[in-house]
Amino acid sequence: MKKTSYFLVILFAILSNISTAQSPTAKNDIFPKGTTVYENVPYANDTLKKHLLDIYLPPVKKLSYPLIVWIHGGAWMLNDKYADMGYMTNTIKMFMDKGYALASIDYRHSTEAIFPAQVQDCNQAIEFLYENAAQYNIDESRIALIGFSAGGHLASLIGLSNNNHVKEFYPHKKEPKFKINLVLDFYGPSDFLTLKGNDNKDPRNPITLLLGAMAAERHDLAKKASPVTYIDKDDPPFLIVQGEKDESVNPDQSVQLSEKLKKVGVKNELIIVPGAPHYGVMFDTESIRISILDFLNEYMK
Repeated sequence: MKKTSYFLVILFAILSNISTAQSPTAKNDIFPKGTTVYENVPYANDTLKKHLLDIYLPPVKKLSYPLIVWIHGGAWMLNDKYADMGYMTNTIKMFMDKGYALASIDYRHSTEAIFPAQVQDCNQAIEFLYENAAQYNIDESRIALIGFSAGGHLASLIGLSNNNHVKEFYPHKKEPKFKINLVLDFYGPSDFLTLKGNDNKDPRNPITLLLGAMAAERHDLAKKASPVTYIDKDDPPFLIVQGEKDESVNPDQSVQLSEKLKKVGVKNELIIVPGAPHYGVMFDTESIRISILDFLNEYMK
């Protein structure tokens, strides 16, 4: 088997496991009793199924809650707003117990629309939450992002690019008003020029499907889609979590992101999980939750 074909086999095997591990009904077992749920809220004033989000408010009622926006993974071409929840149940419970609202968003797959459609959708969803914060008891001044794999890429890209005025990243090229306090990046690609598989010539390669061209042949597109392109001293703090044995996103993606953030003075912490693969319960541990909570306590006050 050729090396590039092996990469795709591994990648799609991982993604198939993720996509079948979660379902809309699973959320009833994840969120505590008494959680207020607003499901399938349209955020783009249209009827696209991928332009919907869910909002979860903690059982303890308050006038407003700080918000964590959940951006799912799936190689930009699979899964939905319920993905990644099934193996992060204790982390979700912590969010609820500590009084954080959670909003999980859908975005268009790369098989429907190529980049930057995905980041446009995420920006539009977050702006909707910002503009309608009072309706959902959300504190619009305290917004964090959490993303997994492709969702980690999108969360990082939004957190780093939104002070760079990249108009192509916003619907109708209208810049949003929201500000991101913190990014929780779980094994998201940070640099398409060094991402494993970027030179894979198979047209089904997820990176090629996202960009509409091979990253190795279109450095301009690869650079535009890479979070590291937009790093500067005014970026929000990052907590970066990466599996040591990641089969899909090479760990030096996270190492590189952390080093570049440190170089410009952006507070960040990198956690390499020993022996961990691309996703799973090894990322839902007490030690990681403690680090998440420390960042939330410091930057979401």
